[in-house]
Amino acid sequence: MPNSTRMIVFSGTSNIGLSEGIARHLGIGLGDVKISQFANGEIYVRYLESVRGADVFIVQSICGSINDALMELLIMVDAAKRASARSITAVIPHYGYARQDKKSAAREPITAKLVADLLSVAGVDRVIAMDLHQGQIQGFFDEPVNHLTALPILADYFSSLNLENCTVVSPDVGRAKVCKKLSDMLGADLAIMHKERPVHNAVEVVQVIGDVSGGTCIIADDMIDTGGSMIASVDSLMQAGAAKVYITATHGIFSPPAFDRFDSAPIEEIVVCNTVPIPPERQNGKIHVLSVASLFARAIQNVFNDESVSELFDPDFQL
Repeated sequence: MPNSTRMIVFSGTSNIGLSEGIARHLGIGLGDVKISQFANGEIYVRYLESVRGADVFIVQSICGSINDALMELLIMVDAAKRASARSITAVIPHYGYARQDKKSAAREPITAKLVADLLSVAGVDRVIAMDLHQGQIQGFFDEPVNHLTALPILADYFSSLNLENCTVVSPDVGRAKVCKKLSDMLGADLAIMHKERPVHNAVEVVQVIGDVSGGTCIIADDMIDTGGSMIASVDSLMQAGAAKVYITATHGIFSPPAFDRFDSAPIEEIVVCNTVPIPPERQNGKIHVLSVASLFARAIQNVFNDESVSELFDPDFQL
């Protein structure tokens, strides 16, 4: 029997462009919701259409003004729950606080778990996320988590460039498994950076493990923040004899002074996805943005129809 329940997709304010793209691929319009702030900064949400008995999907990247984006998502979930939505799925293209997924030193928080708890208490029934900083963050939720990956989209783009003598470079040992998947998709070699991070957003690359001399390198990570780690990696690869260097990541956060760093760096291109909005004036020159709207739309459609989402993890999946 076909699903007779209504599907309504609402957007928070952090990444409206991606939300609109998802709605277009679904062949629907975004739901009508009012989001505003009181004079003291408190966030107000009211759905301007009935959600009673509907499967509600709330698209919100936890980025930009990250704490406002998170609070806005929580309030949207609470409002949908109190309006008798049948189910509530939080579609979180970029999961903020994901880097705080473990205690690396005494008296530190595990904020990625705290965010999961907040979403659960607010009333989320399911989460759809993309390229979490660590896959085990899925285990922080008691609710189902569909963990999408942008690897097929990134691989398809780099395949279209017909790069020769190509090596995918993992920025650290922890990212090696994911980079191996990308290298297999591209039929490329794999190299690994061994590095140390003395303080947050600062890095010292120690060694390049693998032969990159004379070749084209693609440094692949889950996110780019201030760019310090990437610039250090690029410098080490150039010193090791790399001819060209590309950078790719799912989430292009680009906190200052990232754009200034990349403008002067010997990088061919920086390829990111639109899980985090990139200012239009920056989407030229070295920075190339790929859309993941079709992938999220398929995931939402499959969840709504009670169909498998695992096919979307298949590198041969055709968008």
